[in-house]
Amino acid sequence: MVIIGALFFIFGFITWLNGTLIPFLKIACELTYSQALLVTFAFYIAYVFFALPASLLLKRTGFKNGMALGLVVMAVGTAVFVPAAQARSFSLFLAGLFVQGAGLALLQTASNPYASILGPLESAARRISIMGICSKIAGALSPVIIGAVVLKGTAQLESQLAGPLAAAQKQALLLQLAHRVIGPYLVMTGGLLVLAVLIKLSGLPEIGSSPPAASAMPHQSAKSIWQFPHLWLGVLALFCYVGVEVIAGDTIIQYGRSQGISLDIARNFTSFTLVAMLVGYLIGVATIPRRLSQQAALRICAVVGICFTAGAIFTQGYMSVFCIAMLGLANSLMWPAIFPLSIRGLGSFTEQGSALLIMGIGGGAVLPYLYGKTSEVLGLQHAYLVLLPCYFYILFFALKGHTRQGKAGATYAIPAI
Repeated sequence: MVIIGALFFIFGFITWLNGTLIPFLKIACELTYSQALLVTFAFYIAYVFFALPASLLLKRTGFKNGMALGLVVMAVGTAVFVPAAQARSFSLFLAGLFVQGAGLALLQTASNPYASILGPLESAARRISIMGICSKIAGALSPVIIGAVVLKGTAQLESQLAGPLAAAQKQALLLQLAHRVIGPYLVMTGGLLVLAVLIKLSGLPEIGSSPPAASAMPHQSAKSIWQFPHLWLGVLALFCYVGVEVIAGDTIIQYGRSQGISLDIARNFTSFTLVAMLVGYLIGVATIPRRLSQQAALRICAVVGICFTAGAIFTQGYMSVFCIAMLGLANSLMWPAIFPLSIRGLGSFTEQGSALLIMGIGGGAVLPYLYGKTSEVLGLQHAYLVLLPCYFYILFFALKGHTRQGKAGATYAIPAI
């Protein structure tokens, strides 16, 4: 659990840098806001392409070697940022983000079911909440640490760039800004490689997928992954969840700026979202499953998400930004609940099911870009309307979707958790 917790720390640190990279690359590479949101698209679309291959690879390598390999792939992705910064090439930055996402797809395909299977499935949400605490602590720290390096004094820099400058002077300033990421990303590359070696040398045990328990699936005769409707509904639920989580965390800085808040202040807003998520995870650890079932926690989170989305749309200034930050609280227990509810009873299909769920992370690519495009028509504030159907679907999954049964000939029952 300690080793898996360290991996989740890495997930959080790398993933939540995107909220800082979006305004950074928007300035450094002279982008529109919707173009800057390709940062999230490149990062999260990798999960769609590599989750299923990752599950096949894990069958050959095992969980332990797969995790080490995932860290090496991530290190390659962070290293790509060095030539990208030197050339001030947005395409290379996107390539590096895509490779990082590919490494994370492998890591998450291994680590999430690993955390679920390490103990009783009824308390899987509690264990994943503990992992989430590690991830969100890292996620809260990374924008502050990296933002202090790459976004320091950007308000003054933007004023300079807006003024009368010769083309050569402007390019020199932008190149100087782009070079700020080189040091941090070289450090991350070294750290990822060291952790990969430590994972390889560790005593992390190999575990098999959980066999289908008779109590969980008394009439199990499924021969295909297509015969688990609750899994496919869960994939869509995770697609929606990751999309709303990424929108809340990665757009809040730019949204704060649109509300008249300086970038020197707004650059820390992603951390506030992550702190709210951390609070939610602590609540999950304290209450699941003793006082709150996984599906009940998911229902509550979906309703809270709907309420805070409405608050963000109908208020202004710091209050509206506060509502976006509090979406972190709404989103906190969604992954810990959706993932185990979706893989419950899959038995020998656990690895495939996990890979499909990891593919659902592609929502972090599609929905933020949809938000960006919508903002060009409705404005940044009213573009948050795209969150509402996502939260309503997650509410449906919490109420009914996770209990859906297969067709005749492959029937099974999903007991209450």
